[in-house]
Amino acid sequence: MAEYLINVFLDDQKSKKIEGAGLADKIVTIDGKKAVQVEMSGKEQKKLVKGFTDLKFDASNACVLPTDADSKLLDIICEMKTLDVMKFAIMKLYNPLAGKAPRSAMH
Repeated sequence: MAEYLINVFLDDQKSKKIEGAGLADKIVTIDGKKAVQVEMSGKEQKKLVKGFTDLKFDASNACVLPTDADSKLLDIICEMKTLDVMKFAIMKLYNPLAGKAPRSAMH
């Protein structure tokens, strides 16, 4: 079992994308809404929290990403045709330099 989860909630259009990627069997229902759950490690969770400071985790250690990151993640899932995408997705979602001035500007 993963330490943390990202819930990607699905509307009809997103459900069709997931089904098109052959992942229809991965769709679960959370609070009456369709979703897929992407597992991540504690290390990946720490990076996400740094990148998205207002990220909230529920009692089951699951979170929902901001809209643009959520759609990026959905695209990566559909492209790779798996929910095991965090090692790759973390690079796309987490920008370690966000909000920091380039080194050349620090002098």
